[in-house]
This record gives sequence, structure tokens and C-alpha cells, in this order.
Amino acid sequence: MEMGVCPSIQAFLDKLEAMPKMPMEHIPAAAYRVRANELMQFDQEVVEMKQVENRVLPLDGRDIPVRVYTPLGNQEILPGLVYYHGGGWVIGNLDSHDNVCRFLAKEANCIVVSVDYRLAPEHKFPTAVDDAYDSLKWIADHAEEFKIDPKRIAVGGDSAGGNLAAVTSIKAKEQEGPNIVHQLLLYPATGYKGDPPPSIMENAEGYFLTLEMMQWFSKQYFNEEKDYVNPYASPIHYSDLRNLPSATVLTAEYDPLRDEGRGYAEALKNSGVNVFYKNFNELIHGFANFIGFSPESKRALADGAKNLSKVFRAEVV
Repeated sequence: MEMGVCPSIQAFLDKLEAMPKMPMEHIPAAAYRVRANELMQFDQEVVEMKQVENRVLPLDGRDIPVRVYTPLGNQEILPGLVYYHGGGWVIGNLDSHDNVCRFLAKEANCIVVSVDYRLAPEHKFPTAVDDAYDSLKWIADHAEEFKIDPKRIAVGGDSAGGNLAAVTSIKAKEQEGPNIVHQLLLYPATGYKGDPPPSIMENAEGYFLTLEMMQWFSKQYFNEEKDYVNPYASPIHYSDLRNLPSATVLTAEYDPLRDEGRGYAEALKNSGVNVFYKNFNELIHGFANFIGFSPESKRALADGAKNLSKVFRAEVV
């Protein structure tokens, strides 16, 4: 028997359904960002931190803003999570995922560095990938500045940010870059092989992320169709997933991306990677952003944080 979406999320979906709509193709990216930021403003309790600091990473040829979250407590050095926000590579910023990062910093007892990578369509693929990887590298090279233990650095992200975390793990393996201890992938966009998996059509509309939105995001981010199967765009197409960092992959039942996340978790597992996978039967895409009003979403994100915490503790020498 199908459970259906949990009541806290259903109330949000009902509110969304009542709002006026217009075809995505007529909405410029800049206007959509404003609309999305307004929609994602929720009244929620702010998780208290010891320190929250805005910084700028001086990368090659560009400056990338980051926000550094230090949880309450007296430890000198903590493990670190480099976090990439979701938003289809087009929307989202440091503010949109502020509470997600605070929650993860507190629950996993780690320093979180949220990366404000450049967005499409102004900066198309692979700009976000380059920003994500180069930011990780800079943070790892300057770990002591961030009071991060260089031996305990993880990457994480939701949706498009989960895509960037997965791809960054691949690039770090290829380039023998920073040693990533774990990848926390929340309903990631990881691509698929062959025909579109069932969840794309099953959840094409009515559950926040729609098929129309996904197609619009892809159009903004990619230069041409062949980019879709580039392993840096769809990591499921990467030829050798062995020896990648252990992973936590969380998906939602009522999400077009559900089967992509599951497929990537299975592909990693089949390549010998240690994977924790869980699908949440009552949730939708974007649940990490709903922790302020949805207890079910909060419990799901807490599962991810708990896994991260376990990995960090195991990595203490």
C-alpha cells in the first residue's frame, strides 16, 4: 500500500499548487532565482553556531565566496565537510542552504564550508565542476586555516550539489588530489544509462521538482546534448567507480531523481565502494531544505549526519 507524502510536506505542496504558474521556457534565469529564493524562505529556528564566517577563496582567475560554519564546543581541530548547494546549477546560494549547513555542522560535529560556485546560464558546464573541485583543493591545502583535520575531509551536497560532490570525488581520484573520506549525496542528479528510469515519469509533476523544471535546468547548464553523458555531468557514465570514497546516498520516494540516486548507489556498491543507501517513502525532492517545518525531513537529514559522524570518528587515528 502506498503511504503518500507526509502531512507536513503535503501542506507545502498544497500551498505551491495554489500559486500562479507560467511556462518555464518564458522565465529568464535571473527572474527565476528571485522567485525561488522567495519561495524557499521558511520561518525556522536557526541552529546556533560557535562561529559563522564569510570568506573568499582566491582561486585561479576567480574568487569564490564560501561560508564557514563552526559548531559549538571547544575542540581545536575538527573534521570538515565541503558542501555544494542544490538548485539545478542555476539557483541557490549560501543563504538558501544556510540552515542545512548549520544542521550538518551541529549533528556531525564538523566544520562545514559551503561553496558559492558560479551558476548557469552565465557560467555553463563545466564551470560549476571546476569551481567545486578547485575549492575543495584550496580548502584541503589550507586546512589549518579553517581548523579542519586534513585527514578527515568529506564532500556533500543536495541535488545538483550532490552531483558536484560525486563528480568532485571522481576528479580527486583521477588527479590524486585531496583524500576525501566520504561523500554525502542527498537526492543527487547522477544521470542514468539507457531509457529514463520510472521515477522520472512517475513523479513528473506535483512533487515540487517537475520534469519541466529538470529540462529547463539542463538547458541552462549544458552547452549541447552530448554533455549529458559526460562523466563530469552524469557520474553514472564514469568508466571506473572503484576506489572512490565511501558514500551515503539518500533519496525520496516522490522525486523524479529517486532512481538516479539509487542507480548510482548500486553502481558504487558493485564497484566495491562502501555505501549506505536509504529511500524515504514519505518525502519529496528538496527535503533537506524543509527541516524547519517537516519533522520527517529533519529525521532524514539527521540520518545522513549520523553516518558522516560515524565516518569521521572512525578516521581518528
